[in-house]
Amino acid sequence: MNVRTQWPWISMLLAGIVALNPLGLDVIHAAFLSGEALSRNIWGPIALTGMAVMAVVVLLEWRIRTFILNRGARDTTTT
Repeated sequence: MNVRTQWPWISMLLAGIVALNPLGLDVIHAAFLSGEALSRNIWGPIALTGMAVMAVVVLLEWRIRTFILNRGARDTTTT
């Protein structure tokens, strides 16, 4: 695996696609911008949970990329 950067671009791209498609925009609108309290109360926790899961995925990808880069740098300097 050839990792060149620590930036978690795969999971950030996935989060952007999920949030900016028509269904994702509908959920965001229902969760935070709706005029009905019932809609906000139902969709708010669902949207926040999805955002938290995506944040964990981004952090996990960043940590894995950092580990791979550090291991690759360590392997090349010990020869």
